[in-house]
Amino acid sequence: MSSKELIELLNQAIARELQVSIQYMWQHVQWRGVRGFAVSDELRKIAITEMKHAEMIAERLNYLGGIPTTQPAPINVGKTLKEMIEQDMKDEENAIKLYKQIIQKARELGDITTATLFEKILADEEEHHDFFTSLLEEI
Repeated sequence: MSSKELIELLNQAIARELQVSIQYMWQHVQWRGVRGFAVSDELRKIAITEMKHAEMIAERLNYLGGIPTTQPAPINVGKTLKEMIEQDMKDEENAIKLYKQIIQKARELGDITTATLFEKILADEEEHHDFFTSLLEEI
C-alpha cells in the first residue's frame, strides 16, 4: 500500500510539524508589547495544533511501517515581529505545497486514509496561512 516515497514525504511532514510547533511556541514566549499581546495566545494555540499534527502523522507513518523522525526541520524564530510573521507565512506555504503532494501520492497508491488525514491537516494549515497573511497586512 505505501511506497518508500510516501514514507519519506510523511517524515518531511513530521519534521516540518515539529519545526513550526517549536518555532511558534518560542515566538509566543518572546513576543512583547501591544502587538505581541494581541496574537500571543493564537500563536500558542497554533503551536499546539502543529504538535498534534506531528503526532497524527507519526502514528500513520508507524502504521505504514516507517519510523517517525525525531528531528525538526530548521527552526527560525526571527528577531522582529515582521521577520517572524514572514517566516511563518512561508513555512505554512511550504506545508500547503507538501501536503497537497502527499495527498496526491497517497491517492495514487490507493491510500485513502493517509489522503483523508492530510486533507484535514491541510485545512488547518490553510487557516494558519490566512492568519499569518492577515497579520502581515497589519505590520
